[in-house]
Amino acid sequence: MSIPSIDLADFLSGDPVRKNDFVQKLGKAYEEVGFVAVKNHGVPDELIADLYKYVQEFFSLPLDQKKTYEIPELAGQRGYTSFGKEHAKGSDAPDLKEFFQYGQVPRDNFKEEDYPANVQVGEVATFNKTFDDAYRAFEKSGTALLQAIALYLGLDEHYFDGLVHNGNSILRAIHYPPITHEPASAIRAEQHEDINLITLLVGASADGLEILTKQGEWVAVTSLPEQIVVNVGDMLQRFTNNKLMSTTHRVVNPKRELWHTSRFSIPFFLHPRSCMSLRCLDTCVDEAHPVAYEDATAGEYLDERLREIGLKK
Repeated sequence: MSIPSIDLADFLSGDPVRKNDFVQKLGKAYEEVGFVAVKNHGVPDELIADLYKYVQEFFSLPLDQKKTYEIPELAGQRGYTSFGKEHAKGSDAPDLKEFFQYGQVPRDNFKEEDYPANVQVGEVATFNKTFDDAYRAFEKSGTALLQAIALYLGLDEHYFDGLVHNGNSILRAIHYPPITHEPASAIRAEQHEDINLITLLVGASADGLEILTKQGEWVAVTSLPEQIVVNVGDMLQRFTNNKLMSTTHRVVNPKRELWHTSRFSIPFFLHPRSCMSLRCLDTCVDEAHPVAYEDATAGEYLDERLREIGLKK
């Protein structure tokens, strides 16, 4: 399945016709599919290449070295999380992956939240600088996409800007190792929805991503190398009272002849600051669409979900 493709340059062009066309295409895609492919997204190709290079170097380190970067009390929100620790909400089966997470470094003397420091990796040269550069590039692109979403929802264009500036976003590097024996499941990452507002996914080193359509069918997602895939997360679904639906997706195992290969994936989970209210927008509530969720802040909801997926006790 080729998911809808949009060009961020249209939104940033200064041309009101192109800008509005982008907004409508984005909103329609999120209401009908839940995923879009974005070209001219602003994350440099060279930076993406470096990011994948250093991520592969890190995951090729011996396990005992990687585990020195695992800090259990941070609930996987910074540093390394070893294989089999995370599972999808509602599933007891651990996902077949290990991952490394890099988070927000606050700016402008921000004191509202006490974010933990990022874990510094010593064995891979410029690892942390590359993550920091990529984090800022994704954050900038994601903010522009949220501006378009705000317009589609009838909000001020910059409604989300201050909420995601210094927000609790996460850049996650995932490694699905080679399959060495008959797996108990054909799924590397069980079906799930993302927690955050939107997720920006830059490429992947192998196929495997599938989305669940509104017709209840699993369909493989493909995008061109110069595009990033962006999907709605649960926080935005709650905020819009299901107008924009968080799309269920999963990662399936490769064909048997490719079991010896690894899969790498690097999503950026765009989160707001914890104080953001996820109270359903009044404009998304009517007689046909009553309020579907209790009021909660982004921080409260994140804490609940981290417990549900096994990262927080």
